[in-house]
Amino acid sequence: MVEQIPPPLFYDDDDIHKILKSTNIIALVGASPKWVRPSNFVMKYMQGKGFRVIPVNPSFAGKKILGETVYATLADIPLKFDMIDIFRSSIAAAGVVDEALDLGPDSNIKTIWMQLTVRNDAAARKAVAEGIQVVMDRCPKIEYGRLFGELGWSGVNSGIITSKRRKFS
Repeated sequence: MVEQIPPPLFYDDDDIHKILKSTNIIALVGASPKWVRPSNFVMKYMQGKGFRVIPVNPSFAGKKILGETVYATLADIPLKFDMIDIFRSSIAAAGVVDEALDLGPDSNIKTIWMQLTVRNDAAARKAVAEGIQVVMDRCPKIEYGRLFGELGWSGVNSGIITSKRRKFS
């Protein structure tokens, strides 16, 4: 059997910018209390940018991560949220999308965001069919920094720092 390679993903910078500008509350599925985990770092960064980030992780339900109560499921969150950021495997992302869709059209979910290396095209199609935007294989922290000018101070994305070998005359 030949493995099918999915086509590359492309997202317009204006679309990503609009998503981030219109998002206030993020449900972060797969949040970790360990400060060295990427989900924890993303949560802290996004909180620092003014987003409210609600952690979802059944192993830590009822505890706190970065000052926010952890919930076992999306349905347990007592307030409406705009975005779901998925820090789970590509296979597990399908279940998260199904759980989000089960919340119904009044849930206020505008975007489902799958983290770096997380891609589930079938789940994305289901969400889009219900009017929810989907971003896959991207990190909102990285995209926020890139699109809101946070990377320029260190030379990243500015042309100052490059991996290309300098040619001397």
